[in-house]
Amino acid sequence: MKSSKLYGLHSVQAALDYSPKSINKAWIDEQRQDKRLNQAIEALLDLGIEPEKLERKKLDKLAEGNNHQGIVIEVDMPGELSESDLKTAVQSLGETALFLVLDNVQDPHNLGACLRSCDATGVHGVIITKDNATGITPTVCKVASGAAETVPVYQVTNLSRTLRWLKDQGLWIFGAAGEAEQTVYQADLTVPLALVLGAEGKGMRRLTREQCDVLVKLPMLGKVESLNVSVATGVLLYEILRQRRG
Repeated sequence: MKSSKLYGLHSVQAALDYSPKSINKAWIDEQRQDKRLNQAIEALLDLGIEPEKLERKKLDKLAEGNNHQGIVIEVDMPGELSESDLKTAVQSLGETALFLVLDNVQDPHNLGACLRSCDATGVHGVIITKDNATGITPTVCKVASGAAETVPVYQVTNLSRTLRWLKDQGLWIFGAAGEAEQTVYQADLTVPLALVLGAEGKGMRRLTREQCDVLVKLPMLGKVESLNVSVATGVLLYEILRQRRG
């Protein structure tokens, strides 16, 4: 398991809340004193981790110049799971499947935000491509605010092959595309499905699109052609949740 450094009170608190056992070390600004920092220090001490006090310049270096708010921690990072893990998860599901598929999404901020939406809407896992895409990074974990630890991320080599296999297991493949004829609000999203979104600005690749059973779009009333992929993901997932709960 790879380790990495997280910085900032928000990220540290997320680690304390969702994956306290992953925290190995901590460093704090020897000069800084405030309530939120002291609460984080107390929580670390309760875990048996005594933060090392450093001067500001050394802490800046540990955080690679980013805004650390007086605290940096070293954590064991959650890792991506394999295609074999995905097959086990799909075949052992006891409820209507819902997976998010990201086709070559490279921005870690988008992956982190997608993970938060997935956690909120009960997605069973996120499927990402092995090449030309971001995996789980410190930035992903920071943006995800704990969801990187709660939502499984499966990394696959051949996305088209994976989508074909999912269809063989009874899942419908829904692709999000601006040129789709029907909106997401006209589609039946209560079936077992995998929702596919493409890369920032490019959309789905041709081979990925060819595997989709249904294409859906979000209505766009303004002049902007498309939404950010993580924003679109959130809207689409909540429509799926609305239909399934309704």
